[in-house]
Amino acid sequence: MKQATVTWEGDMLFKATTGTGHAVLMDAAESAGGKNTAARPADLVLVALGGCTGMDVVSILRKMRIPFDRFEVALESDNAEEHPKVFRAIRVVYRLWGEGVPVDRYLRAIELSWTRYCSVSNTLKHAAHLTYRAELNGQEVGRGEHPAPALSGERA
Repeated sequence: MKQATVTWEGDMLFKATTGTGHAVLMDAAESAGGKNTAARPADLVLVALGGCTGMDVVSILRKMRIPFDRFEVALESDNAEEHPKVFRAIRVVYRLWGEGVPVDRYLRAIELSWTRYCSVSNTLKHAAHLTYRAELNGQEVGRGEHPAPALSGERA
């Protein structure tokens, strides 16, 4: 079971503490009564997705004994215009650098994360259209997606 406690620290600043004792601060923009001193909660959803799938890919590549020099995950989202401004689409770009990395193994690591291991992507895929692009040494080498199911009251 996962646990977290979120405590109001004043103004619109909140401190989240995980069940493992790690802390994360959240704040609102000045226009919403905050001081813009920390990430917004919705930003942390993207961060959670990037961290979850990124850790999977690194772990899988290491188990495959595939060395690499650098890795990053970039994310962006489209959100509804009206409140609650839900995520409609999330785009993930995996960027890996390294000599001699087999493209098929790199793409397999991403697919395993998306289909089997990343709890965040497998939760979000029920609410938003998730797509990814994989780059190796600056060149696109693959794409994939988790289409969101049609939400009630909306056309597919």
